[in-house]
Amino acid sequence: MTAALVTPPPLSLSRLLRDFPALAESLRGAERAAATDAPVLILGEPGSGRSTLARAFHAASPRAAGPLVEVDPGAVPSTLFESELFGYRAGAFTGAQQAVEGRVARAEGGTLVLDHVEELPLAVQPKLLRLLAERRYAPLGGTEVAADVRFLALGAEDLPRRVARKAFRADLFYRLEVLVFRVPPLRERRADLPAVLDALLADLGERFGRRDPRLAPTALAWMLEHPWPGNLRQLRNVLERALILAGDDASPEIAPLQPARLDEERPCSLRDLEIEEIRKALAYTRGHRGHAADLLGISRKALWEKRKRYGLR
Repeated sequence: MTAALVTPPPLSLSRLLRDFPALAESLRGAERAAATDAPVLILGEPGSGRSTLARAFHAASPRAAGPLVEVDPGAVPSTLFESELFGYRAGAFTGAQQAVEGRVARAEGGTLVLDHVEELPLAVQPKLLRLLAERRYAPLGGTEVAADVRFLALGAEDLPRRVARKAFRADLFYRLEVLVFRVPPLRERRADLPAVLDALLADLGERFGRRDPRLAPTALAWMLEHPWPGNLRQLRNVLERALILAGDDASPEIAPLQPARLDEERPCSLRDLEIEEIRKALAYTRGHRGHAADLLGISRKALWEKRKRYGLR
């Protein structure tokens, strides 16, 4: 019998700061920042929890009752992103038979989250800068309108280097970096891993109708030692797969996932681990690169770049 899926409420900012002390160390001032209307720039590796933190910022803000709208420049063709962000009026271009609201309009009175902001098309960046500075924008083919939106931008840790290479506008970066927070990868906050595992297992147990799922000691030991190159997203996917394979027991014990790792005497490099994880993800998804990228907690573009760098097919 298949249990009905349950969508749990997002983690609150106060709980993130209380339950994950290693994360809280890098988020000093987060509660004060959430209470303002200033832009926030959240930097970190893919899958590290940037989106979770953004949702917590919104929930802790005066705009919590308003909409939370997310948009990912990497998921939309660059030629279409301007209309996706700002919308368009009927007749703005061939095929535009009726007006369509953009993400900014949908976020009116609430928060707009720009994920993977480093992939924002250069042609759109000056228009976003004006929106941030003047709170006004023009849909394609339309006249200017006012916008009442708070902006949270999620970016890669190398965003400042992209600015130096002129791959991202410096003036837009400076406008976004009013408040900057870095989400460390899991390998840098191992002290948080037990609490992270408890939260994920509780979430997955509720989602799949399992009561009090728990890790076998050897599985827990392996998870605490694993570097998790895909961060939280990869960890969640591994737990979800293990929970599904654990059978129909209402209170399953998740067995060892890769116990052989515990007996290795000589650690391998992060590069070798990354290659191994990419190969395993591609094998597990039968070569489906999109699913493999999701499993690893990285974008499809990042997976393509890594496969090219390591000579993987």
